[in-house]
Formats: sequence, C-alpha cells, structure tokens
Amino acid sequence: MRLVPLSQVGAGIWRLPFVSVTPDGEGADHPAPTLAGPRTDRDRPRLVASVWRALVGRPLRFREAEQEQITPVEGLSALSLDALTSVAYGPEAILIVLATAGMGALNKVLPITIAIVVLLVLLVLSYMQVIDAYPGGGGSYAVSKANLGGGASQLAAASLIVDYTLTVAVSIAAGVGALTSAYPALHSATVPICLGILAVVTVLNIRGLGEGARAFLLPTFLFIVGLLAVIAVGLFHPLAEHAPQPGAVVVSTGVGTVGILLVLKAFAAGCSALTGVEAIANGVPLFKEPRVTRAKRTELLLGGTLGVMLLGLAVLAVRFHVKPRTGQTVLSQIMGAAVGRHWAYYVVSLSITAVLALAANTSFGGLPVLASLLAADDRLPHLFALRGDRLVFSKGIWTLAAMAAALLIAVRGNTNSLIPLFAIGVFIGFTLAQAGLVVHWWRTRPARWWGRALLNAIGALATGVSSIVFLVAKFVEGAWVVVVAIPVFIGLFHVVARYYRQVAGELALGALPAIPSSKPTFVIIPVVNVSRLTAQAVSKALSLGHEVVAVTVVFDNPGDAADDGGRAIEREWERWHPSVPLHLLRSEYASIVKPVTDFVDQVRNERQDHQIVVLIPVVVPRKLRYRVLHNQIDVALSSALRARTDLIVARVPMSLEELASS
Repeated sequence: MRLVPLSQVGAGIWRLPFVSVTPDGEGADHPAPTLAGPRTDRDRPRLVASVWRALVGRPLRFREAEQEQITPVEGLSALSLDALTSVAYGPEAILIVLATAGMGALNKVLPITIAIVVLLVLLVLSYMQVIDAYPGGGGSYAVSKANLGGGASQLAAASLIVDYTLTVAVSIAAGVGALTSAYPALHSATVPICLGILAVVTVLNIRGLGEGARAFLLPTFLFIVGLLAVIAVGLFHPLAEHAPQPGAVVVSTGVGTVGILLVLKAFAAGCSALTGVEAIANGVPLFKEPRVTRAKRTELLLGGTLGVMLLGLAVLAVRFHVKPRTGQTVLSQIMGAAVGRHWAYYVVSLSITAVLALAANTSFGGLPVLASLLAADDRLPHLFALRGDRLVFSKGIWTLAAMAAALLIAVRGNTNSLIPLFAIGVFIGFTLAQAGLVVHWWRTRPARWWGRALLNAIGALATGVSSIVFLVAKFVEGAWVVVVAIPVFIGLFHVVARYYRQVAGELALGALPAIPSSKPTFVIIPVVNVSRLTAQAVSKALSLGHEVVAVTVVFDNPGDAADDGGRAIEREWERWHPSVPLHLLRSEYASIVKPVTDFVDQVRNERQDHQIVVLIPVVVPRKLRYRVLHNQIDVALSSALRARTDLIVARVPMSLEELASS
C-alpha cells in the first residue's frame, strides 16, 4: 500500500496553495497599488469603484441630508411628473375606448374629462388633509394602518407597489412612444431606448432625490410651459388646424350606441391620468422644513396645472376632431394641429419625451419610502430600511428598477398594453386613504371635523365606485393581472412577518440573555505543504487559541510511484518545527473534504466544551487568469463546513505581495 500526500495529487497541481478570488476576479484583501507600477487586474475594482463613485457621487454624512430635501417647485419634478405627464396617455385612453362606438362617440371626451377633473379636485383636497394628519409620509399605507387595521394597510401597500411599478413602465413607454411618433425610424429600438432611460433614472435616484429633482427642473419647466403654450395657441389661433395627419385612422366604421357601460369604461381608462396624485403625501419627509406647508403647496400646484392641461387637451381634441391613429399619439396630433409640424412641434415633443421618461421618478421617490415603512413593520426584508451611501433607500430603488425592466421587456414597451393594468392599484389606495381619514376625523374631532369627514367620505365613495368600475371594465383586458398580483404581495407580507416573529421568539428579542462565557479554543489548519502561506496561517491560528493542529490529507494510491506515504511533508514539518503538530489524514478515496470533516467531527466529540475553529489559508492571485493555476480546495471545504453551527469556519486570504514580503 502506498500513500500519496495531498501536495502531490494530480501531477503536482495540488502543490499550489489554496486560492481565493473575489467575484470580479480580485483578491478580498490587497495593498494599495504603487503609482509607478504597471496596472494589473487587481486595480480593476478600484477603477470600477471610481467610475461608480463619479456616477452616484461621494457618500453623504447624515448632517448633509438636508441638501437632498426639496422645495415645492422641485417637488413638481421629483414627485409630480407622473401625474403631470399622464396627459400624454389619459385623453388617448378615453378616445380609444370611445372609438369603438364610431366617430360620433368621440365628442364625449370632454364631459368625461370634466368628470375626471372633478374627481381630481376631490383627491387633491383629500391628500392635502392626509399631509396634515400624517406628516411622517406613507400616504394611504400610514392612514390605513392607523385607522383601518393591518389588513387594510397591507392591501393599500400591495396596491401601491403594483401601481408604482406600472407607473415606471407606463411613463417610460409613453415617453418613448412620443419620441417614436415624432421620429418613426426609432420605432424598432423601442425596448432598448426604454431600458436605457430606466437606467439613467435609476442612477439619478441613487444619487439622491434632491439632485434628481434639480436635474429634472429644466425639462419639467419646458414641458409645462410648452404644453400650456400649445393649448393656448390651439384655443385661440391654431396654425395647422386642417393639415393632414400621418397614420391610419383607428375608429369603428359602424355607428354604435354610447351607453352607460361605454362611458364608464372610457372614464375608467381616462382616470389613469390621476395616478401620482398620492405621491406627494407619501413623500412628505422628503421636503424641506416646514414640510407640511411645502408639501401642500406642491399638491395644489399639481392639481391646478394638471386640471388645466386635461381640460385644454379635451377641448382641442373635440375642436380638431382628433381620432386614434396608427403610429401617432393623440397628443402628437393635437400639437401638430395647434402649432404645425415645425420646430416648435419638435421642441415640445422632445421635452414631452424627456419628461414622460423622467416621470418614473415619482415612483422612485415613493416606493423606496413605502418599502422602508413596510420593512420597519416586519412586512418586507429589513434591508429595505437601510440607507445607502447617498442616504437613499437604495435597495428599494434597485428592486423597483428590476421589476419595471421586466415589465417593459414583457410588453415590448407598448403603452397600450399597460394602460388596462394601470390606475386600479392607486384607486384602491385612494379609497382606503380617504376611508381611513373619515375614521381619523371621527376619532380626533378637531374644529370643523365634520366638514373634513364629509369631504373624505364623498371622495372615498367616488374612488371606491371608480375602483369597481375599473375592475369590471378592464378585467378581461388585463386587469386580472393586478387582481392576482395584489394578493401575491399581501401573501409575501404575511410570510415575511411570520418569519420575523419566529426568529424574534427564537432569539428571545426583548429579553435579557444569559451572561456570556468564554470557551477554550481549538484551531484546525488544513495545509498542503510547508511555505510562507502555512507560516502566516499558523501565526494567525496561534493568536486565536493555544491549541492548534495542522492537518493534511494523504491518499492510498499504490499506482503513484512518486508517493512516499506523506513522509516528505512530515520530515519538512519536523525540520521547520513550528511548535504546532501536524496530523496526516489518510484516505482510500479521492475526497479531500471528507477526511477533514471527519477529523473535525472527531475533535468535536472529544472536546465538547471547546470552541472549534477551522482556519483555511488561501492565496489571492495577482491576476484573474492565474486562478486556474491554483486549486480550489478552500471553496470545497468552506461549502462543506459553512452550514455547521458547532464551529467557526474562517477563510484567511493573503496576497502574494504580502507573502513575498513576510
């Protein structure tokens, strides 16, 4: 019988020590590069980190958080673009529904829009009261939690998560739709453009809401001023009222009856223009002091501007006899008729594209805050309550970006595929928020509370009826997806909360644990040879405990003529004499891991009162391509032992530079 030492297995490949690399191919610990030395693969993480830092900015101190807070004007660009830019698809959604009844039905767009604006007024007044009563943010989730109980608050939260995700996808898809209407050659690149815009918005929000809001101020100003100017020109002196419009008309040739169901369906479609009204109440903590006053001013600015735009576009749609067309949005047709397809049309189109795409910022301001509140209530993983270097809830931002990207890819950036799913979630939130406020005013009964309660009761009734209309009118067209998604999120909340309750009980959180006690430490070092790496590992092991043993595996391989039964490493160890014994773990099988784990089990059985530490030395290669020249025993050992709760497994990475200088 002949025994082959571990250091000789595989024609010498095992002679190279354990190796560790980070996910990008670099070592976990490494010294700073010299200025004069050539660039190596080890410098890559620093280069990537430098580029990333240039994109997102330097880390902020907590006392610098105020610079990321916003003013009412910045609130329009940070939290209101979703609602403001809904004029790009709200009127169009109404006309598409009415078009199924023929040309004569299109004139109903104006009375339906008036009804939507009345509902907008109710919502703005209601959410100003939400801001007053719950300045800590959270919107309908906070109101429902305080007044309607946990079930209602989870329904509100799930509805808002669905709505926020849809808002990002719809906003970006609508922006790209406006761009491809003005430049049809870009239509084939819809999905890549959507994803590129999503990436830009995500990075801007990682930098901080304040910086994003200030970056969006100029396009927001151009959008508002430009569209109001288009409406004014179209109302008083249109420049191309009778100019031919590109695209084929998509209107039923028959003469249908404009019944109540069709009107309700068109109303449900047009109410997508009201999404985003709640975002300001959700993000009150994001404003500068006095937060409540500034947030209410922003809500008023939003309501006034959005109402004027919706009514103006509806009047122009009737005046210009606008019809749904292939390759052309309704907004593009109104602009073309009002100012002509000249430089003004293209300037406003580009600003609309930019602001529609940036309207996703509303969700990036709202969902991370909501997710942090849910995490604080043990309804989502606690990592959602952690702030990043820029003091934003970065995990919520990345999660929202991932969900929106998946949705955009699934529908290929088509706005009309998303509209049937839209507004249902937010209107459920509207209803719960206003119903909760009725209970709040009844409980607190401040001065003139009955007037506030009556306003919220009317609003709750209106939005509740609207929610039912949405579900009935849009269910077959895709709203069933929202009906399924909301319970899934509620189920997720319950699963996460149950887990945290279980863990809290097992950890006895809230109770004083026993007094900590120390145990003698026994350290096991797997080695393959005698080297500087082994010496460093032994030194570290001796600093952890006085009982240290090194182990190496030798195999029973009678066919290997180079085998000496492990005597070579034994002789070298005795000659080195590091005051730490070496154990040869003999095995008849090719497994390296099992002999080590068996030895660990033996030590554990013999030393019940000891703390066992397995210290695995690993080498960090200078370059990624050298990784294949080292064995991966440390990975195998770590994988086999990391689930053990009766010992400590530590991997000690050491760079070749450190070893060379030791």
